[in-house]
Amino acid sequence: MATPGTQYMMQVGLACGMSATEGIQSPHPKPMDPSASDPAHVLPEEIIPDPQSRIALHGHGGKNVLIPYMSIGTWAWGDKATFGYNPTTDLPKIHQAWTKLKEVGLTFVDTSQSYGDGESERICGTLFQGMPRDSFVVQTKWHSVGNLSNLLLQPRGLKSKLNGSLKRLGLDYVDIYLVQGPIHAGLISSVATGLADCVESGMTRAVGVANYDTREMIAMADELAKTGIPLSVCQCEYSVIRRLPETSGMIRECRKRGICFQGFASLGEGRLTGKYSRFEEPARTRRFSSYPMHMLEPTIEVLKSIAEERRVPVPAVALNYSINKGVVPMVGVRDAEQAEQNMRALGWRLTEVDIRRIEEVSLKGNTSALLQHG
Repeated sequence: MATPGTQYMMQVGLACGMSATEGIQSPHPKPMDPSASDPAHVLPEEIIPDPQSRIALHGHGGKNVLIPYMSIGTWAWGDKATFGYNPTTDLPKIHQAWTKLKEVGLTFVDTSQSYGDGESERICGTLFQGMPRDSFVVQTKWHSVGNLSNLLLQPRGLKSKLNGSLKRLGLDYVDIYLVQGPIHAGLISSVATGLADCVESGMTRAVGVANYDTREMIAMADELAKTGIPLSVCQCEYSVIRRLPETSGMIRECRKRGICFQGFASLGEGRLTGKYSRFEEPARTRRFSSYPMHMLEPTIEVLKSIAEERRVPVPAVALNYSINKGVVPMVGVRDAEQAEQNMRALGWRLTEVDIRRIEEVSLKGNTSALLQHG
């Protein structure tokens, strides 16, 4: 079973400094130097992803995992500590959103053992019922802290926890299994052994890491390579207001090694949607990129201006920016309206002029020793 209370422990941890803008971290944003940017179009200009477009992740034995250019983040599904989940009102909306996503083929979900103490995985399992196994992709994460079995069983703890995830999901295997953070008790070599065991036992087709820095990511890739298994995914917070994985060279290193870079909090936990302002702040529990809204006004105004010119929702502009940068954005969806807004990030590309306008008001971001190394 999932560890009871994990969602609350994670919220407390984020408040104390696991997030790069909370607790011991400085809440003041670092402006981005536009000259430090990667090319505007890291994704080749001839590629215009639509909902049916797919990226091939390197899997074990040459068996690739095909994913869309956007992932649906499911942290809010079942989570009361951060998102105030109410099953009576929220679950029907999630099912309505899933119907919209299925219609266009955006059926790549990212979940975790920690989200809602496992409730997110259970909700995902209900959505998958009746669907052919090759019609969706599911990625879950090993929550490496807060449970004694992780300490006692390593490296076997990864497999034990994944077995619990599979039961909640109602599946025989997941497509991708990530290490949720770099603060696990075991060495990277030990964790790599555990990940390899999960692949070799058929419980997952591909593996990756989240919140690692570039050095740690390379170390994990090298340890996995000894077992013949590729590191397929590297996931860190990335958006217009946290471009650190770009400036640090992490995204370039991923491209060089054939590793898919995924960016979570792609809309700054709602701050880049146009919904909030200095007069209506997001909930204080939204702790990634949690800058006061008045500090983000120049960024929001540029996004709104481009959205009006393009006749798309503001979130679509912010997500399209990530896609242009060679990032697979992860975006939370809680209802059908959000699903439709996010879908509109696909099927077109920002121009280089648009991107440079955004980058003039973008932020670099920070790291945190407690979780966000990358």
